[in-house]
Amino acid sequence: MAAVPHPTTPETRPLPARFNLTAYCLAPAPVREPTATGLVVVHDARAGIEDAERWTFGDLDVAVRRVGAGLLAAGLRPGDRLLLRMGNTSDAALLFFGAIGVGAVAVPTSAMLTADEVSFVAADASPALVAAADELRHTVPAGLATVGPGEVARWIAGEAGAADYADTAADDPAFLVYTSGTTGEPKGVLHAHRSAWGRRPMYAGWLGIGPGDVLLHAGAFNWTYTLGVGLTDPWANGATSVIYNGPRDPSVWGPLVAMTRATLFAAVPGVYRQLLASHGVDGADLSSLRHGLTAGEALTPDLHRAWVEATGRPLYEALGMSEISTYISSGPQVPTRPGSPGMPQRGRHIGILPLEPGSDLDAEVEPGQTGLLAVHRSDPGLMLGYWRRPEEDAKAFRGSWFVGGDLAHVDSDGYVVHQGRADDVMNAQGYRVSPQEVEKVLAGAPGVADVGVTEVAVRPGVSIITAFVVSAAGERPDAARIRAYAAEHLAAYKVPKDIRWVATLPRTANGKVLRRQLAGCPPVA
Repeated sequence: MAAVPHPTTPETRPLPARFNLTAYCLAPAPVREPTATGLVVVHDARAGIEDAERWTFGDLDVAVRRVGAGLLAAGLRPGDRLLLRMGNTSDAALLFFGAIGVGAVAVPTSAMLTADEVSFVAADASPALVAAADELRHTVPAGLATVGPGEVARWIAGEAGAADYADTAADDPAFLVYTSGTTGEPKGVLHAHRSAWGRRPMYAGWLGIGPGDVLLHAGAFNWTYTLGVGLTDPWANGATSVIYNGPRDPSVWGPLVAMTRATLFAAVPGVYRQLLASHGVDGADLSSLRHGLTAGEALTPDLHRAWVEATGRPLYEALGMSEISTYISSGPQVPTRPGSPGMPQRGRHIGILPLEPGSDLDAEVEPGQTGLLAVHRSDPGLMLGYWRRPEEDAKAFRGSWFVGGDLAHVDSDGYVVHQGRADDVMNAQGYRVSPQEVEKVLAGAPGVADVGVTEVAVRPGVSIITAFVVSAAGERPDAARIRAYAAEHLAAYKVPKDIRWVATLPRTANGKVLRRQLAGCPPVA
């Protein structure tokens, strides 16, 4: 069994050469009492905590090792990819950590992906096995070996025994996530087991988490924000994770904090906005809550102020990306400053690089100047690289740095001021979305001659994906038909929320769409 270092040791402790992500989170350790509650899944917020699904750390340790043994018995081998097509249930977490625990590579995907999108991921990741919920099996390409909830239940019951945690190297691949880029096709981000060790600066720098905490996360089990902040971090620190998989009623979160006695609440800014608008905190007992956590989108000053006024609790923001998770944040030790996601977390090595590299690839801009936000290659939380895309690695790695495409400067107090993206990548509900990917689909929609896609601000802090469409000759504009076509081929969060009809699209001399000028295009009837 791989060694399990104590997660609360100082950040300066060197990364162990042999390291298993799942063992770090769930193997017996002083920080995790076997009888202490590790996971609570609330299915019905009105039924009370007594009806919730509850797992102790001892239960979780045994369950993930039994699931790991079942996956091995089903033919999965160390290094193989397991594609996850699971809904918002504990099975998704047990499969994710079970696969990683035995040395395989987990590939989590959103339940919202369409069959077309799953086909792309399957062709790219080449999974040896797929784990699919019954309601998502129709999205799995034919010919792939598939297991489902029935097999998982038998494995948890002990049918295949229990595997030991694999003695993996810190640099061995652990999971592969897909994110939108600038090419119009999702690209795989491959993370090593050491990525969990690389999250340690977040514990004090953003989360403020420790043994005995209860972290309520508003995301689904198959989202990497939930798998990381909602599960990996609490378990590594001996804290309880709470996930809700009932109806998506925004007013439910205040009562859930009260019901579960949550000390920390994590969500994207949109959830906080909806929670306040639905008066979900009015009258709720928030006495257990120390603070809220938010990431995925920029936290506006107005939303921050409204949360603090309504709850009396701090709200700490973080900036991150799929390639490293969060690395800049406010937190208990770094007060929130409106307009900034915070400071580099202690232990991170962050740089601001010139937009155009000179002869010195490691050169940084002068203090206060705007440039490309970069993370040093030495950070253990940084990805191994883009899956089967050496050309993307060549663009993203510059000298000693990884450059993610965010523009920023550092003010005189050390706070990072985020100034948007250097590329056209959009943000939808905390997901990165490529405009090229959406355009490629909409170009095939009936009645579309030309299309450009970008984000359009509808009010402070809120932007929506908007399609600017040129109708084909003789076709009448029909937004409903285009949305229906998009919904067949794109995950719901990628489907444009607004469609505007224009006579022509602004383009460069070489024919490239000028997305930053789309919002200024005059509409046509």
